[in-house]
This record gives sequence, structure tokens and C-alpha cells, in this order.
Amino acid sequence: MATNGPKDRESGAVTLAELAKHLNLTKGTVSAVLNDSPYAKSIPKHTKDRIIAAASELNYRPNFFASTLRKKRTFTVGVIAEEIGDPYGSILISGIESALSQRHYFFLTVIHRHDPKLLKQYSDILRARGVEGVITVDTILDQEPALPTVAIAGHHSLSGVTNIALDHKKAADLAVGHLFELGHREIAIIRGQPFSTDSQRRWEAICETAEKIGIEIKPELTTELTDDDPSPLPGYRAAKELLSRGVDFTALFAYNDISCIGAIRAIRERGLRVPEDISVIGFDDIREAAYQYPGITTVRQPLREMGELAGHTIVDRIEGRKDCPSEIAIEPELVVRESTAPPRTQPVRAVARQ
Repeated sequence: MATNGPKDRESGAVTLAELAKHLNLTKGTVSAVLNDSPYAKSIPKHTKDRIIAAASELNYRPNFFASTLRKKRTFTVGVIAEEIGDPYGSILISGIESALSQRHYFFLTVIHRHDPKLLKQYSDILRARGVEGVITVDTILDQEPALPTVAIAGHHSLSGVTNIALDHKKAADLAVGHLFELGHREIAIIRGQPFSTDSQRRWEAICETAEKIGIEIKPELTTELTDDDPSPLPGYRAAKELLSRGVDFTALFAYNDISCIGAIRAIRERGLRVPEDISVIGFDDIREAAYQYPGITTVRQPLREMGELAGHTIVDRIEGRKDCPSEIAIEPELVVRESTAPPRTQPVRAVARQ
């Protein structure tokens, strides 16, 4: 089949040398036009138009590595995350990708699963690959990083780092206050995994709100997620443990929506209903929360917007903006659905129905 010009057999794209030969121009002239260098100002417009038209027609693609070496830039950001397949991480990274794409940056993602050795190893690999900045997701930073950094759910104040963090005090006021206003006083809590960056802040905020409004957080009504598993299974196990203790409770506040989904399954297996017997509230407002049965009442984090904010902020830091804040507070929102309701007149015993 005839072609309009010389093409690489595998990629279908011409090289700079082939494009210059096709146009009967020097490589320097073609490169100057395509890279909009200062020299291009002296090149006639009709020549520029010919070069641009031929580059498009022949599918010319510039050599990325040659370009980055020349500019001493990679326009690449490293994203260090605990997980990307879970609803929380995937929505955040979708927002990061959107922002970086708008700013003409690439990104490389590594998954450490809270393994300190992997975290160190992957951080070194990203630096070796020439990333200019880093975005972390649910990753504990305990020392000043070597590169500009934005930490989503970050809580340590470090030089060169912008923390993007939810206002957990307000979130606890919204969630615990909602249950209190419905009439719940015996509230069970599923805490987050110790290695999750938000766990301690959220727990402290819950305790502070409960004390303020006069609710006792009982140790026997508190349990903790332990598995490093992004599925509903850890929440299912945690709720089963709570129910097995035989202590009455009319509401359950789960660490996140995924654990909330697992908890609802455990409650139903005991022959109890949500919300008629036990109200359940989650956290995050992942996409799945609205489509469970019943729909989950939850504290919404604007996850995609947080990802977009992280993407724009890291580019601002890389490009030397002087007014990048050390912390950006995110406002939570209570989303009320069908999983919460006023408690029954007589509390249901947690192990009454086997």
C-alpha cells in the first residue's frame, strides 16, 4: 500500500530525520518549529505551516527522552498510594490524573500496602526515574522528603509538604451528632487500621464529640479493623465480633463505607435489620454507598476534588509558586440515606437472634 511519506514499520510514526528529509529541510529547522524555539521566529510562516502539516500527516512524535534531557525536566509526578483498586484510592487517583493531564504532566504510581521496605524502595525508584514531585495517598510521612510533596490525608507538618486533610472534628460532629439527634445513645464504633493515616485523628475526634454531647464510648462497643484488605471483609469481621459480645447497641459508626458494607452483612446474618434494629453510618461516600440496600448514610469526603487539588498543588510546588500552603483543610458533608433511623423503643439484644 502506498504511503504519504516514510514511516517506522512498528509504530507508524516518522523520525525527525525522516520528516526533515521528506520536507527537504534541515533537522534543525524542523525541530525549531515543532519545539517553538526562539530560532523559529526567523522562519517564514509558509515554511512553518508546511512543517506542522507534514508532522501531523505523517504522525511525527517527538522523542520524549531527548526533549526532557534538553529541558532538564521530566514533567513527571510520582504517586505513592496504599491501594489503587479500592473505591477510595481509585476516585482520588482519577482526580489526580485529571489535574495533571490539564497541566501536561505524566505520573507514575507505586503501591506500598503499608510495607515500610516497599515504601522506601519505591520512593528511591521514583527518584531514579526523575519524578519532579510526589503525591502520597494514605501514606505516613515521618521525615522531610527530598522532593516537593502533597500528602492526601497527611497530618505531619513537614517542610516542602502540603497536607490535604479532612476536618475530622467537623466530620465527627456531623456523624455522631446525627445519631444523637435521632435518639441513639448506645453507639458502637469500628475504628480504622492503625496504619491508616486518618485512623487516630478520626478516633480522637469521635471521642471529643461524644464527650461534648454526653455519649459514653464504651470499650466493649469498640473494635478495630486489622486486615490490610480493601474489601468489605474486615468490616464484616469487626461487626461480627461486636455482635458476639452480647452488649446492646442501637447504632454503629464504621470507619469507612467499605467496612460499613461488610458490617451490614454481618448484622443481617444475625437476623437483625438495618436501620430498624441497628442504624449504620459510614465514611467517605464512595460511589457504592448510594446503591447498597439500604443506601448508606455517610460522611462525604469530596475524593475526586481532593485528587484534583493535589494534582494542581504539586505542579504549583514543582514550578516554584511561593504561596503554596502547608495544609489545605477539606470540609466534610453529611449525606443522609436509608441506613439510619430513630432507635426502637426497646433496644434489641445483639445476640437475640441466632
